[in-house]
Amino acid sequence: MVEEFANRRLAAILAADVVGYSRMMGADENGTLAALKRHRETLFDPCVVEHNGRVVKLIGDGTLVEFSSVVDAVKCALAIQRAIKAEIQAHPNGRNITLRIGVNLGDVIIDGDDIYGDGVNVAARLEPLAEPGGVCVASIVNESVGSRVDIAFKDGGEVTVKNIDRPIRVWKWHPDNDPIPDRGTPSVGSSAHSDTPSIAVLPFDNMSHDPEQEYFSDGITEDIITDLSKVGGLKVIARNSSFAYKGKAPDIRMVGRDLGVKSVLEGSIRRAGNRVRITAQLIDSADGSHLWAERYDRDLTDIFEVQDEVTQRIVEALKVTLSPGEQERITDNPTENLEAHDLFLRAREVMADPTKTREMFEEVRGLLERAIALDPKYGEAYASLALAYGLAYNNNWTDDLAATLRRADELATRAVELTPNDSYCQYILSMTSGFSRDYDRSKAAVDRALELNPNNAAALNSRGVFQIFAGDPADGIADIERAIQLDPVGAPQYLHFLGLAHLMLGHFETAIAHFRQRVLASPRTDLTRAMLASALGHLGEAEEARRIWHELKGINPDYSFTIHMNRLPFRNPADTDRIAAGLAKAGLPD
Repeated sequence: MVEEFANRRLAAILAADVVGYSRMMGADENGTLAALKRHRETLFDPCVVEHNGRVVKLIGDGTLVEFSSVVDAVKCALAIQRAIKAEIQAHPNGRNITLRIGVNLGDVIIDGDDIYGDGVNVAARLEPLAEPGGVCVASIVNESVGSRVDIAFKDGGEVTVKNIDRPIRVWKWHPDNDPIPDRGTPSVGSSAHSDTPSIAVLPFDNMSHDPEQEYFSDGITEDIITDLSKVGGLKVIARNSSFAYKGKAPDIRMVGRDLGVKSVLEGSIRRAGNRVRITAQLIDSADGSHLWAERYDRDLTDIFEVQDEVTQRIVEALKVTLSPGEQERITDNPTENLEAHDLFLRAREVMADPTKTREMFEEVRGLLERAIALDPKYGEAYASLALAYGLAYNNNWTDDLAATLRRADELATRAVELTPNDSYCQYILSMTSGFSRDYDRSKAAVDRALELNPNNAAALNSRGVFQIFAGDPADGIADIERAIQLDPVGAPQYLHFLGLAHLMLGHFETAIAHFRQRVLASPRTDLTRAMLASALGHLGEAEEARRIWHELKGINPDYSFTIHMNRLPFRNPADTDRIAAGLAKAGLPD
């Protein structure tokens, strides 16, 4: 099942086709081909890059493009059609290209650089339904983007299309009906984020010839990621996604394409006694050229200085200017006690294991309590211990849930008291406060976490999640989607909450798509199946909802929807009632 998920994903697909292409070719083949080439090079392709898309393939006069964000896909479609309209207005007698564009959100199957599947097929069927110069989207796209684009699609009704076994409700837009005043030819490719430096830090190789030292090389890698993430003018990919390449020797250009970054840092660490050797090289992901490389041979006591220097040199190589606050945060060492830091790294490595158990909690607690005993002012150690107690609370690894949550909140509070300018500590406090239903404190802490580290994918997701629990699901979606951009490989863990936000908004079709992807990624999940069954019930698919519930009970025969809901910090009881109503519509008991 995990391997199956690796070859499937939820994606937004844009299908575009030239209007009247055969007629144009018949009239002037060379001129048409030249116009199409110019269109792709100067307008279409730059717009795709600007909106974080990937051109999958060209099919004659047609183009298939993949996006991880449905909002990016729609914004790209709108930008292309507006730019074409402006170009035609500016050069009415020129050899202009007119497109029809269809956009769908659905499951795709990956085969090398190609994609196929139902998500692609529907997009291809939507494209000819668009007006010349317009855009046609599926209902799942319309409800997914909501008010996050500057236009409103018009309902095109239900249509039956070839090779699709169900009617599709379509929504349409054309720039002639655009309420926005003509702004001239858009500056395609000029968005701020397209010029933002971006980096992924691959796991440093452990060259110590001792597998027991793996936690150390991983820990140094993660510390460098954390330091770089504090730089506001830099996009930094999260640990989850960078570490997907651990133990591999990937093509750096492939890494850049998959993670959407312009540069990649790789290196190695050798630890022997009290000495450490670190090599690092910064590589341009477009052509594989080296931007910077260095080797450090130092005493182990200098390890924090080496991390600071590596971070500084990377920032300089990428031509990013640090603010005084960022400079200070990067060089602010978490502890002077190397033994305490070593215990912290060991605990962090244990918690990174996805197969979390009660035994893991006990091991982590022991390591972090020893670290705190060695350095009672080590804020990050308190925060990690708070996280461990939070996991124990959420996974019911305790006989006293209330006392466990109180302990988590006490530890997180102490962490922030000791290190108020540490993003990680603020993020953990936001989590414990949220589950304690102190919504204002949770919001203040996560906002501060993101001020200190704008690349903190976990904090972005957390803010989105607690906006859902606080009754503002629409506001939470953008944060969760941004977290997915920073942590594309770790996206499955965010899909549950993205689905939950759409479920709360009544976007049942979109919620189902996200929940199904989450189930595919985490086959043993019970709560996601409960939410999926609710969304199916709301859509009237009672038989499928009961099948999903049967799967849930097979995984966890003791599952109780009521007990699980009581642990989740929904501010408004009507939100849990809405979930329960979907189950009731499918005839499902608690």
